Amino acid sequence: MADTSALDTPTDISSNAAKTVAQALNGILADSYALYLKTKNFHWHVSGPHFRDYHLMLDEQASAILATTDVIAERVRKTGNTTLRSIGDIARHQTIKDNDADFVKPEDMLKELRDDNLKLVEALREAKDIADAAKDNGTSAVIDEWTDAAEQRAWFLFEAANKG
Repeated sequence: MADTSALDTPTDISSNAAKTVAQALNGILADSYALYLKTKNFHWHVSGPHFRDYHLMLDEQASAILATTDVIAERVRKTGNTTLRSIGDIARHQTIKDNDADFVKPEDMLKELRDDNLKLVEALREAKDIADAAKDNGTSAVIDEWTDAAEQRAWFLFEAANKG
């Protein structure tokens, strides 16, 4: 077994509390990667009369999701824990389902991504409660930003799919 003591980042958060925060964040990280890839998949495969608008919106959203992944992983490390290491590790932790369909109607893409972003919001709210219980103010504060961003993506996807 390898000596991982070099990765023991100092923190004032109790070991058990930090581990719980890290577990929640690693789940969010896995879901963020799953959501990123699904958003890019739909970006690459969207078609129809709103192609340009959807294509650009999905690309913007994918970029925003990917931008959070490094910050999430670094929060895990700041709690004295380790984070995801591979695609397999992501698959073991993700709760957002992949979509491997050959064809998905654009309106179904938008609805699925909206629901996935709202699922991520739920996980973020749970993680915030865990961070607050651990007195991890840094994680709690940044989760607010991630929650707002996911809510905004869900709102844009809802409005884009709205036929009213």
